[in-house]
Formats: sequence, structure tokens, C-alpha cells
Amino acid sequence: MDIGVISVRYARALLKSATDAKFEDTIYQDMMTLAKSYVDVPALRQTIDNPMLSKEKKESLLLAACGEKPCELTKAFIALVLKEDRENMIQFMANSYVTLYRKQKNVIRGKLTTAARVSAQTEQKMRQMVESKTNGTVEFETEVNPDIIGGFILEYDTYRMDASVRSKLNNILNTLKK
Repeated sequence: MDIGVISVRYARALLKSATDAKFEDTIYQDMMTLAKSYVDVPALRQTIDNPMLSKEKKESLLLAACGEKPCELTKAFIALVLKEDRENMIQFMANSYVTLYRKQKNVIRGKLTTAARVSAQTEQKMRQMVESKTNGTVEFETEVNPDIIGGFILEYDTYRMDASVRSKLNNILNTLKK
């Protein structure tokens, strides 16, 4: 069976259980932390996939990868995944849960790139602008990149607004080359 199909089925079941129990936000944080743990610690995947490691040790590793205090539903989910011998897909399940949660709650990821640090007030204005355009909640990330010289680059959903000095200079250069 396809890994994508299996992971989405488990993620849907977890989201339904979490929504019924009113823990979907807590589980969302746990699954985000778990997915981030897999990215930050590549050896985690190899360790969890190791057939010589006992289920108890795998469970304790996965619970630790979920953060300091994982929810009881997260613990039960991990125990179920281990019982069904699907631990090699848990990273995909966590990512699928995050995607399904964002879709259900209309959460959009946004990113603001600037040449210098911006104030919290400016960041909040940008967040509000994106939220008003998308009619959803925005998870906003800011990045400082001095290479853009000045201005900003705002990305959300499938949109990108590039108001950086670097792109304007490149446009002028391209025009002069013609």
C-alpha cells in the first residue's frame, strides 16, 4: 500500500479524534514538534526504523520527539502506530496531520523577508493585511536577508510580492541590457 495513503488515513483519524476531544490544537503542536524533530535530527528516522530496537524504546523516543509534555491522545496515537508496526511512516503521518489541520482551520503560512529587522508593529500590520486578503489565520515567519538591500518580500499561500531593492535593480539592469 502507498505510504501517502496510509499516512493520510492515520492523520485523518487522529484529527477526527482530536477534534471530538477538543485537543486538535494541542495535537497540532505535538505533530509540528515531531515533524521538526525528524528534520532537525536525521538519525531519528534511522533509529525508529531499526528493527532491533524495542517498541518501548521507540515509544519513549517518539514521545520525547513530540516535546516536553505530549498530550494523552498523542501518546495513545503513538502506541497505536507502534502496535500496528507503522512506525516507519510516523513522520509522514505527522506532516499529513499538520496539513489537514491547516486546511480545516484555514491556517495559511506566510513569510516576510526584509533587509533589516522590522518592528513587531510592522510585522503585525503585514500579518493583518494577509489575514484580511485570505480570510484565515496566518502563521507568520520573518527572515532578515541583507542581500535584498532594502524593501521586503512577502510570501503567503501561492502569492509572492517582491518589493525589494535588489529585484528593482535587476529589472533596471535587464531593461538596459535590451
